[in-house]
Amino acid sequence: MKREHQINFWYIIAAVMAVILFQDLLGRLGHTREIPYSEFQKLVSERKVTDLVVGPSEVSGTFTEPGQDGVRHFSTIRVPEDISARLATAEIPFSGQPAPGLLQSFLSWLLPTIGFVILWMFLIRPMAMGGHAGGLMSIGKSRAKVYVETDTKVTFADVAGVDEAKEELKEVVQFLKNPTSYGRLGAHVPKGVLLVGPPGTGKTLLARAVAGEAGVRFFSISGSEFVEMFVGVGAARVRDLFEQARKQAPAIIFIDELDALGRARGGVLLGGGHDEKEQTLNQLLTEMDGFDPTSGIVLLAATNRPEILDPALLRAGRFDRQVLVDRPDKKGRSDILRVHVKRVKLAGGVSLENVAALTPGFTGADLANLVNEAALLATRRSAEAVTLDDFTQAIERIVAGLEKRNKLLNPHERTVVAHHEMGHAVLAMALPGADPVQKVSIIPRGIAALGYTIQRPTEDRFLLGRSELINRMTVLLGGRAAERLVFGEISTGAADDLAKATEIARSMVTRFGMDPELGEVAYEPERSAFLSAGPETGLEPRRYAEETAAAIDSAVRGLIEEVSRRAEAILQRNRAVLDKATQLLLRQETLQGLELDDIAKNVIQEAPEKQAA
Repeated sequence: MKREHQINFWYIIAAVMAVILFQDLLGRLGHTREIPYSEFQKLVSERKVTDLVVGPSEVSGTFTEPGQDGVRHFSTIRVPEDISARLATAEIPFSGQPAPGLLQSFLSWLLPTIGFVILWMFLIRPMAMGGHAGGLMSIGKSRAKVYVETDTKVTFADVAGVDEAKEELKEVVQFLKNPTSYGRLGAHVPKGVLLVGPPGTGKTLLARAVAGEAGVRFFSISGSEFVEMFVGVGAARVRDLFEQARKQAPAIIFIDELDALGRARGGVLLGGGHDEKEQTLNQLLTEMDGFDPTSGIVLLAATNRPEILDPALLRAGRFDRQVLVDRPDKKGRSDILRVHVKRVKLAGGVSLENVAALTPGFTGADLANLVNEAALLATRRSAEAVTLDDFTQAIERIVAGLEKRNKLLNPHERTVVAHHEMGHAVLAMALPGADPVQKVSIIPRGIAALGYTIQRPTEDRFLLGRSELINRMTVLLGGRAAERLVFGEISTGAADDLAKATEIARSMVTRFGMDPELGEVAYEPERSAFLSAGPETGLEPRRYAEETAAAIDSAVRGLIEEVSRRAEAILQRNRAVLDKATQLLLRQETLQGLELDDIAKNVIQEAPEKQAA
């Protein structure tokens, strides 16, 4: 429809009148003179003014005779009669003070308001916010970051090496895509899915991939963000988080580092009172019981410390399903490397399977860092592409530390380090089933490594027998045995090897039941499978007698002494090879590839029947 524009006649009249009034006002401003009140009184007595307009505070009028400047109108500010009479008698010129104008009155209240707003914006508001979004007034609001499908941009194609975990979570994706028809046979999707695994294995990435595949909103928050210094804030944030998710269902709520929030509740609280963390956990348990499994909300959580979680969280009806996201095997590492090398330029002939074979125990985060370090090394040497040698150097840098060629050792120390490292290498070559040696170097690396020997496992191992553990201890103590054999004493550089060998021996005695005297009894509990092995904290009560503790110490010491004697005997039989290989290592500083193969050909192999029983 064509729109017709009509002009109202009264608008034209109003506009003309406004223009006339405006011009009259300008005319008056240009032809009016401000005079003192004393002069006005004098002009009145001389009858030189006319057409007076007397207001409450101002008097205006017209001169009977224009002045030299041609101005005909005047205005003056009134002064009270008693004061003006006294001043007139004294013949003192005087004038009144004008009342505040409209602009002055407006600014009198506007400027303080602006000042208060500026004070609020730059001082009070940041203090109330405390560095967090929402501020003091919204401290009970959830701080979850909300991602839509376009923000997530992560799918299952971006996640590799955890095929079993992906299969488990595909069911969740199908439910989120079609929640109504999923329960046609009476089944319902798990309320909560707990992703369990070591740090860096891709638990958070997997959760975001579920949201990306399902195309739903993704609420991401860390467990530590629920708890504040104010009592009740954590519970309020839990309520607000689930309320937001219900309004935007279907949605995924992802709580990272759940152990910060869901730690097992204790029976006695030091200092009395109610623990804020327990109140927050109780609210989370209540919310998980309260939401409908058909509402299109799925709770995902991730932790690397499942052993400290509260049992109430893990019962059926809350976190119904636990998905293990473990360290990838060789095939998984190859798949992960293929995902990450899409962003780098590889040289021809680079086998990712070979790189995966060199990285046992690496997580997805470690492999991503490996690809980046290899690309940086290639860039640093101005190469056109990343080669296998770049990956090898990157692995050495991650495992052993940064190479320190400026750290000079005196000749005796270099000789000791060379014999130490070749002791490891010769024993690894002599023992059947030991991981083959990839590289031996006496170039210092990292903080304390004066040399290093890298072994490459031929396959991923999940079970080890007693003889294999003995062989590992023998290789570890090979450096000490070489030092004692050649120099008659050991140095401080072998301390780390001794600590690792002792740890294996203690596990054999106390956890694996491999000592014939102590029997097949587990004296110490299994450590968490997801945390790196470290020293005992001493908090766990000892569950055996003093005599048993003494027997354990004796058995561990006996294993170490037996393995040490065995290592020294093997090196004694291969003394000529040890001395020759050490001289070669001192000249070249690094041995690898064919050089190590030539040394291995001359090493006397240990027969399986001669291994320690």
